[in-house]
Amino acid sequence: MTRQYLGRRDVLLAGVGLAGLAAVPVLAASGPTTVHVRKDPDCGCCTAWIEILAADGFAVTVELMPPDELLQFKLAQGIPETMVSCHTAAAGGYLIEGHVPPADLRRLLADKPDALGLAVPGMPWGSPGMGPEAEREAYDVFLVARDGSTTVFARYPAA
Repeated sequence: MTRQYLGRRDVLLAGVGLAGLAAVPVLAASGPTTVHVRKDPDCGCCTAWIEILAADGFAVTVELMPPDELLQFKLAQGIPETMVSCHTAAAGGYLIEGHVPPADLRRLLADKPDALGLAVPGMPWGSPGMGPEAEREAYDVFLVARDGSTTVFARYPAA
């Protein structure tokens, strides 16, 4: 019976192969973040915000809801009435209310604070999906705590 021994090159190649297999879950996890948006079927600015998110590399899914059901959903999830906007999204275990800039969503997902999510109340002109940024009115992005309290997460001055 003949014995075959593994040479250094064989061991090295096997090690590289195993390291490659170990990286597969990391590579799979680094795919685009899914953002699930709930919106009124007739809201055009929501559609514009969705297009901005998709262009920024997010995978976006959409669920259409009548306005009254959408409002009830927001409130049932803990979004304070003072923070309500036209659409509500979910990403990475957080709620995103209104026209939150993609960069702030990415920061939230990277920092992982203990919070309900982010909100841009109302529909400020010049926020993503709400007209040209060059004509932006000043607005704040709020971090919404689980108890409904808020703090400023980001400020956008008037253009």
